[in-house]
Amino acid sequence: MEQPHFKDYFSQQSQDYALFRPHYPDMLGKILSELSPDIQLALDVGCGSGQFSEVLANYFDQVIAIDGSAEQLAQAKPHSKIQYLQARAEDIPLADQSVDLISVAQTAHWLDLDKFYAEVQRIAKPNAILALITYGVFNVDEEHLNHYFRHFYEVTLASYWPPERPHVDEGYQNLIFPFEEISISPPVLQVEWNFYQLIGYMSTWSAVKAATKALGHNPLNILADTMLSEWEDPELPRVIRWPLSVRVGRVNPD
Repeated sequence: MEQPHFKDYFSQQSQDYALFRPHYPDMLGKILSELSPDIQLALDVGCGSGQFSEVLANYFDQVIAIDGSAEQLAQAKPHSKIQYLQARAEDIPLADQSVDLISVAQTAHWLDLDKFYAEVQRIAKPNAILALITYGVFNVDEEHLNHYFRHFYEVTLASYWPPERPHVDEGYQNLIFPFEEISISPPVLQVEWNFYQLIGYMSTWSAVKAATKALGHNPLNILADTMLSEWEDPELPRVIRWPLSVRVGRVNPD
């Protein structure tokens, strides 16, 4: 039987995705575990290569991590508390009322939310937590560098972003969210990367992939050539920050 289609923009660069995507702050896992009714089972939806699944494993007894892409899952590091499964968010292979926390990190904008939310309500324990997590455009700790990166993001790649991208820029605030919402203060998503690590991260953007296919060359190479001298020493790490947005809701409240 043919599997239903899902939007897969990242399988072809799954190794780069695993290598260059930033890891989420550990504190976010702690915050979500303290809100959850129990810490027996967390489900990480659209887990990719496990960046957030590994955070959840620090606070939950078991983590089920699902993704529609076998290529992405193949890049995940084995972990004694994480079970990786190929599955769609709209058809989750878990029992009714079995999950304490459902997380969706940098993935909710790709989903059929009506079908996904129906699955959330089915598998969630009473008072379980749903967290939609996303981060927008990064900032470097020096403003003269940000000028180049913003122009690349907003102008060079403008016509190549998928139509769902504005949801990320808006921090998921305009997505339908029919749950009892809980306000939290998200921790900072921050890394120290050198020039090559940052360019590697940008190479994972779906718009870079689309632009390369359309133009016949990778526009990121032009930016990298321009930026190399601006960075001074390419091995010099700089602080990179992303605005982290988290929408938290309570599912099936008593």
